[in-house]
Amino acid sequence: MPTLRDIMTPGPVTVDPMATLKEVATLMLEQDIGSVLVMENDRPTGIITDRDIVIRAVAYGHDFGTPVTDYTTGDVFTMAADTSVEDAAREMAQRQLRRLPVTEEGRVVGMVSLGDLAVRTGGEADEKALQGISQPTNI
Repeated sequence: MPTLRDIMTPGPVTVDPMATLKEVATLMLEQDIGSVLVMENDRPTGIITDRDIVIRAVAYGHDFGTPVTDYTTGDVFTMAADTSVEDAAREMAQRQLRRLPVTEEGRVVGMVSLGDLAVRTGGEADEKALQGISQPTNI
């Protein structure tokens, strides 16, 4: 049974909490990625996506020199690298996550996206996750 270690993208791109929106957007462009982890003392304190930047900052005309922490999603949920892909897909669906930081011995070592589930597992795991992620939330 495949684990997150088998399908993760190693070495996720990270920034410190004082990075600006412009710096993060530039990193996303240079690395061809859609999310960046905000780290403080080797601990993920937030995650920001390209969509967060557009919806939470650009749409309101906010300054691109603003610290990224004003726009991040906090309480980053992570899973261990030895977690089965099936268990991770279930958690991603339940929590409506499109991206999942992967840890080993308490340190972030990779990132798994919904796309990774699709491409690297033959599509079964991403179908389960997508069904849960696509459900509307009761906000």
